[in-house]
Amino acid sequence: MANSPKDRSEADSKRPTHETVLALLSANESVIPPAPDAHPVSTVYNREAVVPPQCYTRTEGYFNPCYVCHQNEIPGRENSMNDQDLQVEYSFSDLGTHNHWKNLFEDRSERVGQISDSEILEYVNQENYSELSNRLEVAEFNGWIPDLENLHLAREAFDSQGFAKDGSHWVAFNYKPVPSTFWPTNGSTDDVMIRLPKAFREDESGSYSRDIYMANLSILEAKIKGQDQIRTLPIDEKTVGIDLDQDGQLGVAKYISKTDNYVGAASGEFIETHLYPKGTEFLHTIRYLGFGSDGHVEPSRRIKEVRYMKKWQEYSKQNYHRRYDLEGFEKEAGNLPGYKNLGQWGFDNGNGWSVQGFIEDKHGRLRANTFEENFFCMGCHNTIGSTIDKTFAFARKLDGPQGWSYIDLHGMPDAPNVGESQGEILTYLERVGGGSEFRNNEEMEQRWFKEDGTVDHEKVAAAEDVYELIAPSKERALVLNKAYKAIVEDQDFIYGRDATVQPPANVYSEIDNLRTPTLPEDRVFEWDIRLDWSQLEESGTRIADSQ
Repeated sequence: MANSPKDRSEADSKRPTHETVLALLSANESVIPPAPDAHPVSTVYNREAVVPPQCYTRTEGYFNPCYVCHQNEIPGRENSMNDQDLQVEYSFSDLGTHNHWKNLFEDRSERVGQISDSEILEYVNQENYSELSNRLEVAEFNGWIPDLENLHLAREAFDSQGFAKDGSHWVAFNYKPVPSTFWPTNGSTDDVMIRLPKAFREDESGSYSRDIYMANLSILEAKIKGQDQIRTLPIDEKTVGIDLDQDGQLGVAKYISKTDNYVGAASGEFIETHLYPKGTEFLHTIRYLGFGSDGHVEPSRRIKEVRYMKKWQEYSKQNYHRRYDLEGFEKEAGNLPGYKNLGQWGFDNGNGWSVQGFIEDKHGRLRANTFEENFFCMGCHNTIGSTIDKTFAFARKLDGPQGWSYIDLHGMPDAPNVGESQGEILTYLERVGGGSEFRNNEEMEQRWFKEDGTVDHEKVAAAEDVYELIAPSKERALVLNKAYKAIVEDQDFIYGRDATVQPPANVYSEIDNLRTPTLPEDRVFEWDIRLDWSQLEESGTRIADSQ
């Protein structure tokens, strides 16, 4: 099963020439935003950009979208932020009490109405990724430069097991989107890829082995999820040299039992539950709502954002706990959040990861994020209690072999979160009282709620899969695409990136920490970001049968 990476020379030959890129650069603004005229200290609009727009939602003493982010420590994890109290109280800084996300309060109805359906369809079907790497190289960009060929092709850039066809060693995996900002019904599709360091892909002699790479990916999956055993794609144990399934012989392993070591050249690497190894990379794209030949919503060719994370430093869990303590002391002292600026590498989140990104310019071409646009990412990847090692998606991957493929919501059941019995989406609808944090998704309300405002349990339970539950109609998808394009044209991402047409009614413009209504204790919820996929084996669902 072992094989060598595909030679990339053919793909390289298709990339734009140096002269072509120079012409492109002269035709439009640079891929690297120009430095502001004013001194950088005076150019940050929102020093509390780590507080996302959703935190200004009106809970009205009942509706609780806060539980998805704010949770107390689960034993054994590195994340000891313990911020479940933010479900029941507002704890903003003086600066944060003002809602800086003023794009939420803009009515884009007229602008959306001026964009025809054919125009927006043509726009989202145009790819804007393939030229990015060359433009960055010509501009002498010194941060991470995207190195996955044909990413704009989405599923077509990967084989049936999620491995990138270009030999770049990126691996796509199938996961359940986090409620509810990343649900397609609220404006975007996305995908996530992981890449482990070179040692995790090779045997002890330095030769590439797909079996070893898959074994290490599966071992990592089990560690992140805190499982003693994980199902995997078939792995040749003779190639790996280890009895992975512990059945007493070297054959073809279809699951990996508890192990305290990685395999191959990475056998001596540090390993711990709920932690990624040093050098782990994640690639995350945010896309428009595209349409397949069957009319179903799918990731568009055009990419809204390319986001990249790399773990440069690994720490013990004790070290992480101390870092959270220090962050808590800083907040109590009234200090605003601050992170080390790595320039074109983005931000150091203070916990071992660098985070950087690219976003559309006003012409729809991808460019590097500005300082403040990168700063925005710190809110999710450092300052909430529900993440595992500052990440979301990999812990939500479908267990085992069915999860090693490009994201596909078709056939995916509404699996419950670990520790719960009811489907995650059904639970979210009940706790939040709507299909988004802002409770402004009328289509979701019409589909899954009764006239009295309660969730229609029978209808939700009868839904075929996750796709049916959270994919928008074509009409809604087109409107949301148009709304986001208006934000792109304005280039005012520092005021918010939510694809809203009319201002959501359930959003505060100002918060009073002492007087703004909060939630009672009986509306506080425990929540685990991980999912219980055991029903995949028990019920024989279509996604399990397809493997």
